[in-house]
Amino acid sequence: MTAPYFIGVDVGTGSARAGVFDAEGTLLASHKHAIAMWREAGEIAEQSSDDIWAAVCTCVIEARARAGVPAAEIAGVGFDAACSLVVLGPGDAPISVSASADPRRNVIVWMDHRALDQADRINATGHPVLTYVGGRISPEMQTPKLLWLQESMPETFAAATRFFDLPDFLTWSATGSLARSACTVTCKWTYLAHEDRWDDSYFEAIGLNTLPREDYARIGQTIVAPGAPLGQGLSPQAAAAMDLRPGIPVGAGLIDAHAGGLGTVGADPERGPEQTMAYVFGTSACTMASSTAPQRVPGVWGPYFSAMIPDLWLSEGGQSAAGEAIAHLIHTHPAAPEATARAEAGCLSLQAALLRRVTAELASPSDAVTLVGPRLIVPDLLGNRAPFADPNATGIISGLTLDTGEEDLLRTYLAAVFGVGYGLRQIMEAQAAHGVRPTAIAISGGAGESPAIQQLLADAAGVPVLSTACPEPVLLGAAMLGAVAGGAYPGLTEAMSRMSRIASRKTPVSGPLKARHDARYTAYCALQKAERTLRSHAA
Repeated sequence: MTAPYFIGVDVGTGSARAGVFDAEGTLLASHKHAIAMWREAGEIAEQSSDDIWAAVCTCVIEARARAGVPAAEIAGVGFDAACSLVVLGPGDAPISVSASADPRRNVIVWMDHRALDQADRINATGHPVLTYVGGRISPEMQTPKLLWLQESMPETFAAATRFFDLPDFLTWSATGSLARSACTVTCKWTYLAHEDRWDDSYFEAIGLNTLPREDYARIGQTIVAPGAPLGQGLSPQAAAAMDLRPGIPVGAGLIDAHAGGLGTVGADPERGPEQTMAYVFGTSACTMASSTAPQRVPGVWGPYFSAMIPDLWLSEGGQSAAGEAIAHLIHTHPAAPEATARAEAGCLSLQAALLRRVTAELASPSDAVTLVGPRLIVPDLLGNRAPFADPNATGIISGLTLDTGEEDLLRTYLAAVFGVGYGLRQIMEAQAAHGVRPTAIAISGGAGESPAIQQLLADAAGVPVLSTACPEPVLLGAAMLGAVAGGAYPGLTEAMSRMSRIASRKTPVSGPLKARHDARYTAYCALQKAERTLRSHAA
């Protein structure tokens, strides 16, 4: 491995990470650091931008030290992050978005659903812009959050000097550049990238007419492609905080899921990006399918132009709670405390211990469907992001008994994983009905690292699941941004083909086990329909 090297930085829901890569996409070293979150009733989730930036700097310093790479050989830096809303006030200092008035709490996390009412009212306008977010805007997106802030904390909204999507906050912190990534503003702020403009009438219709009146100064006047070099590169202040040299090129960022897509969908030369759908499986799960023409899929976000891959349209679905739902379901099971203690004694997490049982006791992970019996879980614990765009949807567990032992815990775990897979299958069917038909899934994200999990998802979704050689494809996607900004590759398409490779392919099961999954999927859809009916009568 020889210079140049590139640093990728990823900020997820619970931690920041940094990785050092060579120009071929080989990960030399990485480091992870936790970030704080405040959770409160009413689905409130808040963070601190200062805490996040400090964690990022720590990760960069430690990752480079572990890699043993001199600062002089770092030729580019890229950032990705969860699509949380960062609010800064006078002097670019954090300003509180919290009922606590704590100025540290200046980030509304993506998963915060305080803006449900605002999202409903925006959707009721039927504005044409909504056709580029799958027909319905989500409370996870930024304009409902901004409207909530204006209505619920008007003094904060008026005093705010800048509103950033978290990836753009990171690149601004690194370079001082106010340019926003086309990925963030198109996917989460309703920017029309295919027309290179904001739509004034949308903001006027929903009650945020302040933003067009000020010519979008607080949310982004300069929009650039992901990977475009920003400003004069790494600022002296940021360079000192990261122990790097000033002026290193920094590429415009990506949303974390999209970085995972960048790091995976170009790895299979047999299929290419249009036939390979990215699936980022972490706290939530995101699906990203690319096409040469815009395809409008009800309940699936987009189509977004050049939001991930240059000149391709992106259809983005996913599950609001995937990894988090699985964790919640198993950790609230009566057998969890004893099982967790046993797992930790063996230096394993509870999920890792359960997976070890599956691989040790079964000839193949595919046989796991025989263990779950009638246990069926619809993991819509934080609503249904796609294909129903229903933030009020709730989870369902069918097939409960009085059993409280570890065998029942294992059934719940497997049923939850299969439930995530059935949700993935449902999204792919919705997309196929509207002309978006990828033939394989490329997986990334911490919850999808296990080969056994990859096989379980392939079986439940009924589609091949591919994994890449890089163990950290989200970080790799961020590093690609730095590689393009630093001139190692002329564009992201070339970086994708050179820096990522397929390591394994999991083929879905066939025969009687497939038939069992098909029957369970039919029941899964029926349970969802029953839940919607019950909720409509309870309203």
